[in-house]
Amino acid sequence: MGRGKIEIRRIDNSTNRQVTFSKRRNGLLKKARELSILCDAEVGLIVFSSTRKLYEYASTRSDSLTHSLSLCPIGNWESTAAFIF
Repeated sequence: MGRGKIEIRRIDNSTNRQVTFSKRRNGLLKKARELSILCDAEVGLIVFSSTRKLYEYASTRSDSLTHSLSLCPIGNWESTAAFIF
């Protein structure tokens, strides 16, 4: 039996929202790590909580990822950013 669908909207209860954030953040970090291992991809992930706490993952040194991003053609970056956000 599969899980039921949930409505994607802001969680009103702050405690429930923080618990959900923690669980989903951990899942997202795990997926980023798996993607980098399985596909031999350079993966960088930055997440800020509602309290502005920073969580990050980099499959390689972060300066290497920053350098790779700086070499990305502007046109490609804009289309990728539009897709992500």
